[in-house]
Amino acid sequence: MTQTKPTISTAFHKEVEEGLTAFPKYLSSKFIYDKKGDKLFQDIMAMPSYYLTDCEYEIFETHKTAIAQAFSSKSGFELIELGAGDGKKTKILLEHLVTRGDTFTYLPIDISQNALDGLEESMNNDLPQVDIKPQQGTYFDVLEGLANYNSRKKVIVVLGSNIGNLLHPQAIDFLSNIKKAMSEGDLLFMGFDQKKNPQVILDAYNDPEGITAAFNKNLLHRINDEMDGTFNPDQFKHWEVYDPETGTAKSYLVSKQDQDVRINALDLDVHFNAWETIHTEISQKYDDSIVEWLANESGLNIINDFADSKGYYKNYLFEKK
Repeated sequence: MTQTKPTISTAFHKEVEEGLTAFPKYLSSKFIYDKKGDKLFQDIMAMPSYYLTDCEYEIFETHKTAIAQAFSSKSGFELIELGAGDGKKTKILLEHLVTRGDTFTYLPIDISQNALDGLEESMNNDLPQVDIKPQQGTYFDVLEGLANYNSRKKVIVVLGSNIGNLLHPQAIDFLSNIKKAMSEGDLLFMGFDQKKNPQVILDAYNDPEGITAAFNKNLLHRINDEMDGTFNPDQFKHWEVYDPETGTAKSYLVSKQDQDVRINALDLDVHFNAWETIHTEISQKYDDSIVEWLANESGLNIINDFADSKGYYKNYLFEKK
């Protein structure tokens, strides 16, 4: 009797099979995020070396009045956040909008249902005045549906380094799809990590405490737990590189030895040579000229930007051309 190969049941299953049978091997960082991955990312954001969080907090505290005025609309607006996570930074703006008496609905969108559940609970406790409607899914899942929110102004928010997880052609596609979902008068408010001292960037993604390494390796733990895999995460090394010319930081998992891994749910055997890599994430860095080029290629205009005092990070405000 011939055995049939198991049906690929989820996007995670499909992408793991594709990535681990490719050369060079790769896995998508979006699958790091489960309950454990969410907690590890919160720990990363609290690290002194991970400057991005503090920079964006500073921007929101310093410029919240100007940002809120840009968002505001007499008939109210939809505040749609892609990749909302725990929403801690966004709360600074939400609190200010509530204080101003703005009318709005907050629609946080995230791939992690666990993160959304925690965000909704904290919002109900801390800001019960806010009308919150969470949605679970990837950016690409929900972008088409955003166009349906057309009865009043939309403000689409993408914070942190989310855009940085995309190479420039993918980023243009992403921005173009957001533009398609925008109507006249809608806004896009998006964070772009800026080019800076390369050592500052490397330190942010390669902390001595090993939190980023544990975060990266959570991909392997998820495969073990959800696909009956046999990865030994201790036999893989987290490795970060940064190219200051292109502004691209890359994360890898590097096999420390010749080894074989079985993934039973996929009926898949994967061989790793010693020091072979799995590429897991990119974190792109930008300057004004690159952001302006991306905007032009995507049919967007930059109408303002807000920076922290060191110039490490900027939030740009875009409108549809």
